[in-house]
Amino acid sequence: MPKMKTRKSVAKRFKQTGTGKFLRKKAGKRHILTKKSSKLKHNLSKQVEVSKSDQKRVSRSLPYGLPS
Repeated sequence: MPKMKTRKSVAKRFKQTGTGKFLRKKAGKRHILTKKSSKLKHNLSKQVEVSKSDQKRVSRSLPYGLPS
């Protein structure tokens, strides 16, 4: 059976933790930043865990996990 291909767009957007969960960046930090508070912008910079419902979808797109 041939090797499965990794979806490169998914590989660039997510980061895998040691326990196998995936982290993602928050939306809303690209533009129109002048009206957002410093506190909000700081919190948008942090990474959060991918929701449980999307976890399976991301892991299917990365059949061999993410390279370190």
